[in-house]
Amino acid sequence: MPFPISPIHGGNAGSTHGGTDAGPPVLHDFSTNSHPLGPPPAVLEAVLAADRQRYPDPSYTALRQRLADWHGVDPDRVLPASGGAEAIRRLTLAAMLAGVVRVCVPRPGFGDYAAAAAALGLEVIGYEDPFQLADSLTRPSLVWVCDPNNPTGASLGPDEWGAVAHALGQSGSQLVIDQAYDALRLGGASALPQAIADAAWRLICPNKALGLTGVRGAYLLGPRDGLWIDRVEELAPSWVLSAEGVALLQAWSTPAIRHELNASLPVLRDWRATQWARLAALGFDQIDGGVANFWLAALPAPWQSAPEPLLAGLRAMGVKLRDASSFGLPGLVRISVQAPAAVDALAAALRTFTEHTPMPLLPPAPARVSRHGAFDTTQFDSRLESRIDTRFEGEAL
Repeated sequence: MPFPISPIHGGNAGSTHGGTDAGPPVLHDFSTNSHPLGPPPAVLEAVLAADRQRYPDPSYTALRQRLADWHGVDPDRVLPASGGAEAIRRLTLAAMLAGVVRVCVPRPGFGDYAAAAAALGLEVIGYEDPFQLADSLTRPSLVWVCDPNNPTGASLGPDEWGAVAHALGQSGSQLVIDQAYDALRLGGASALPQAIADAAWRLICPNKALGLTGVRGAYLLGPRDGLWIDRVEELAPSWVLSAEGVALLQAWSTPAIRHELNASLPVLRDWRATQWARLAALGFDQIDGGVANFWLAALPAPWQSAPEPLLAGLRAMGVKLRDASSFGLPGLVRISVQAPAAVDALAAALRTFTEHTPMPLLPPAPARVSRHGAFDTTQFDSRLESRIDTRFEGEAL
C-alpha cells in the first residue's frame, strides 16, 4: 500500500545547503557534491579568460546554438540560467502563470523545489517514489524528479520511469527532470527513456561536475512541444548569465573536456570504495544503492540522537558534513566522495572530538519507517535500503 503524503508547509525549505557557510574556510568539505578533483585546467583557464569588461550577448545566441548542437535539439529549447536555483524559481513561476496550482516534489529531495512553490503560494505535495506518484496523481501538477536523486544518490530504473510516464499521462502534468548530478554518475547509465526526456523540462548544472560551483551557470532544455518556453525566456532577467558563466557552459560542451571528465570517474569510484570501508570502520552506518558521488549515512552511535555537537565540533576542526535534517532525515548526513587525505582528516577529527567530548546520554533514535516496514537507523542493513523513506500523513495526491 503506498504511503499517504501530505502538503509541505513553510517557505524556507531551501535555505539549508552544503558547501560554503558563514564560518572559516572549510578545509575538508564532505557537504558539497562538487567534483573533488577540482576543475579541468582548460575549464579554469576559459573562465579566468572571460571578458569581464563587456556585457555578454543578452540573447546568448552562440552559446545556445553550441549547447543545442551538443544535445541535438533546436536552439530555442536551450534557456541559460544563472544557476539551478534560479532556474527552479523561474520555471515554477512560469508554471504558476500558466495556471498550475500544485507542485509535486520527491521526498527526500532538494528543498528549493518546495521553497520556490511555497513562495508563490502553490500547494506542495511530497511523494515517496514514482509508484506512489502513479497511484495517486490525478490532477495537473508540476512534477519534479531528480535523477540521480539528491540526497540519496539513487537513480530511477525503467519500471520507475514507466510509473512516472503513467502518472503524467493520467493527470496531464508537466515533468521537470533535475540532472545536476548525472555527469558524476559512478554506476550504470541513465535509464531515462528518450520519449520522456523529449516531453520534459530538463535542468543541467555543469558547475558541479566541473568543480566550479562558485561560477553560477546552468541551463534548461525545454520540451519538444515548446510548452512554456516563451514564458520562461521572458521571465529571465537581462544578462542572466555572466561572462564567466558563458565560458563555463561553452567549455562544458567541448569534447576534450568531457573526455577528461569521464576519465576522472574511475578515480572517484576507487575513492568511493575506499572511503566507504573507512567510514564503516569509524561507525557510520551507510545506505547503499546510489550511483552518484554522494550518499546518506547514519552518524556513529550515539550521535544519531544528538548530531549537532558532533557536526559543530567537526566543523570547528575544518571538516564539514551535510546535516540531512533539512531533508527530513535527522541523525543522517549526506557524504560526498573526497580525496583520501580528506578522509584521513575526518577520521582524525572524529577521534579528537570523541576523546574530548562526553557521549550524549540520550535514548536511542526512534525507528524510521519505510514502505518495507520499520527499522532502526542504528541497526539497519545498508544493503537492504537504497534510500530513506519517511511516512507522511495527510491527503493523497
